[in-house]
Amino acid sequence: MDIGVEISLYPLDADFIPPIRDFIDRVNTHRGLKVVTNSLSTQIFGPYRDVMALLEQEIRPTFERGGKAVFVMKIIGPYTAG
Repeated sequence: MDIGVEISLYPLDADFIPPIRDFIDRVNTHRGLKVVTNSLSTQIFGPYRDVMALLEQEIRPTFERGGKAVFVMKIIGPYTAG
């Protein structure tokens, strides 16, 4: 089953752009998933397990490296491109 996740990151720091860029760069290293980024959010599409594994793997380093931050996510499933 494929899902789509729309995710926005809001670092609670005056220098907010570097943590956002770092997160997007890490997300884009995952092969087999469709990643679309715009000025408001990043959308990730693919198999449920792969997308959820990506989120588990990439959210934690954001907290560890940059301190406090807020992630806002919307998940749609099952998703079929059309």
